[in-house]
Amino acid sequence: MKPLHPCALLIGSLLAVGLAYAEGAAGVHHDESAMAAARAHLRTHMGGQRFAMAAMERFEYQSHEGDGRWLWDAGVSYGSDLHKLWLKTEGEYQVEANAAEEAELQALYSRAISPYFDLQLGYRVDLEPDPERHFFVLGVQGLAPYWLEVDAAAFVSEDGDLSARVEAEYDLFLTQRLILQPRAEMNLAAQDVSDYGIGSGVSTVEAGLRLRYEFRRQFAPYVGVAWLGRFGETADLAQRHGEQRNAWSVLGGVRFWF
Repeated sequence: MKPLHPCALLIGSLLAVGLAYAEGAAGVHHDESAMAAARAHLRTHMGGQRFAMAAMERFEYQSHEGDGRWLWDAGVSYGSDLHKLWLKTEGEYQVEANAAEEAELQALYSRAISPYFDLQLGYRVDLEPDPERHFFVLGVQGLAPYWLEVDAAAFVSEDGDLSARVEAEYDLFLTQRLILQPRAEMNLAAQDVSDYGIGSGVSTVEAGLRLRYEFRRQFAPYVGVAWLGRFGETADLAQRHGEQRNAWSVLGGVRFWF
């Protein structure tokens, strides 16, 4: 019988090793119940732990030609790398009117669908403006290439109105503590909802630059500028209520988490 060529032997050995790993090499030599316990232990200590975190991404005062507003954007999460529960809230409070102009709350279930992105679904309620509106939420949140943080979601209201929001931000480290953050947010709507000042298409775009100094990673005051643009029917509805199509603001705030 003619002996096998060394290359054939090497290829056969590599295939055998690959098959052994595919079937679980350790499982060949150990009891399945012991392997199940070992795999559960590994999952727990390699991303399976449950953590709680609260973060105030933005808490700031914006001033535009003497008109001021307080703005907040915060979230609380609990769970593992694979499964999480989220509570998110954001809104703004108009100082001159002494009232909240916008206030929303979201309750979401988050499931990792890749090493960098989570799929999220749940419920959103707009507490302001009055009357309340309720939505089903489906979105993704995660880290895009080049370290771009993305949060995008589609909303379907109780009346069947479809809208969407896309947020993106990037941290540019000028030093280990001084960080410049460009940020943009776009809101879109499939239908006109004139009672809430919303027109179909791209309704609003917000863009800003924030320069923060991290005294600690968990605490960082910041200053910056922000631009708000309204478009289409949304801009027309805003003008009828005495608001501008475009507005620039200077701002100052604080970001913290624990």
